[in-house]
Amino acid sequence: MHAIIPLAGKGTRLRPHTLNTPKPLLKVAGKPVLSFILDDLKAVGVTDVVCVVGYMQDVIRSWIRTEYPELNAHFVEQEVQDGTAGAVALAEPFIDDEVLIVFADAVLEVDYSLARTLDPEYAGVIWAKEVENYQRFGVIVTREDGTMERIVEKPTEPISKLANIGLYYIRDHELLFEGIHHTLDQEPGPSGEFYLTDAFQYMVDHDARILTAPVEGWWDAGKPETLLETNGHLVEGARGGVDEDAGITDAEIVAPVRIEAGVTIRGGRIGPNVTLERGTTVADSEVRDSVVGRNVTLESVQLHDSLVGSESILRGVTGSVSVTDHSVVEVDEG
Repeated sequence: MHAIIPLAGKGTRLRPHTLNTPKPLLKVAGKPVLSFILDDLKAVGVTDVVCVVGYMQDVIRSWIRTEYPELNAHFVEQEVQDGTAGAVALAEPFIDDEVLIVFADAVLEVDYSLARTLDPEYAGVIWAKEVENYQRFGVIVTREDGTMERIVEKPTEPISKLANIGLYYIRDHELLFEGIHHTLDQEPGPSGEFYLTDAFQYMVDHDARILTAPVEGWWDAGKPETLLETNGHLVEGARGGVDEDAGITDAEIVAPVRIEAGVTIRGGRIGPNVTLERGTTVADSEVRDSVVGRNVTLESVQLHDSLVGSESILRGVTGSVSVTDHSVVEVDEG
């Protein structure tokens, strides 16, 4: 089985962090979002991955080749950001069979094995989750048998709360790309982009049966506030804990947290919902609901709902901050 992963976006909602790091490589609970996806794909037997790259593509290429040398990774450049249909269209030369399409905007808990056991009557699967803020998403209107009838982008009326989350399995790859080419031949949407969901609508309109399936968990990592929420969820589970090689003296630790090896904490209070990556030093500080990168120095700070890039130094800071790698923020108490 092949997989297509669109990775070309600039991640503007996560600036300043995406000025130095591509959005898919930003970490939650000490692990890049893209790693969660690639690990899941490997577990289901995917060996060939087509990565659609653009912004900071050299960093992404190098990271995948270094961290996942066992994958047969192909890279195609999306020179013009013309939407999700345009991105997936670029992968067509590498796809000759069934395919998973995964957008690297979230951490998912999903039964990928459905792609292996799907009844032959179905042309594919769209995973979806019911949400209250349906206006933010493309929503799926289903038939009584659970198959897709149509997708509506950001509806103003509550026709459905079943949100399209950006994960698809398509068995009929030929009809998929026929639908993509049809979409690209039309006028773009209001944002000037071509939507992959229009290709799925084309498939359904040509008698394909696409099943909708639920996800166990879907944690958005596309904005600072949702990235912090996702970190909190993950450290509450298997990604949490205090490494035995962390040094903690006279400090209160409030679970859930992730405190990695080489972290030094002296005094203060850490947690809940905090990740401190390897090599970070925290002295006389309070930190909650925050992600702190590697080799950071925090002294006499009181932080909440913060993203702190690696190699940064913060002294005397109070409140919520979002600073990228190698930042220095010092508050003069005088």
